Amino acid sequence: MGLWDKMFGNGANESQQQPNAQQRFDTLKQKYQSVLTMADQQHIQFQNLHVQDDKLFLKGIAPSDEAKGKFWDQIKLVNPNLDDINAEINVDSSRAQAATAGGGSQGGQTYTVKSGDTLSKISKQIYGDTSEYMQIFYANRDKLNDPDKIQVGQELNIPANS
Repeated sequence: MGLWDKMFGNGANESQQQPNAQQRFDTLKQKYQSVLTMADQQHIQFQNLHVQDDKLFLKGIAPSDEAKGKFWDQIKLVNPNLDDINAEINVDSSRAQAATAGGGSQGGQTYTVKSGDTLSKISKQIYGDTSEYMQIFYANRDKLNDPDKIQVGQELNIPANS
């Protein structure tokens, strides 16, 4: 699933300092693929997903305590020791539900995708930080299934930075 194919946040900086960080990220991402799939099914929004201290670091917002519980149950199925993952999931039903509904621009702006653009590049241009690209992805869930697959000419909603 290409949904989690890009490293972002602090992990992107680590990959420049540690050449094996991307490989470690890919290994952990593959190990926890069922967790990432479950998170998407439960509409958990990731704010951060990267390698930190040789562990997969996840930070996100769940739409309910039930979704958060299912997420943790899946992590424990994959690795009961939790020795290579660090997850921080908060519950915010209003924010998570708005994003899963498609988001709209909600006080933001629109952006037309140009050749060579990625959500990370757009995020850097708009917000000054590549790690905010998931905000753009969640605001455009009605037209995007994968943050790695955007089309030249596509109109994206860019939400105000939260």
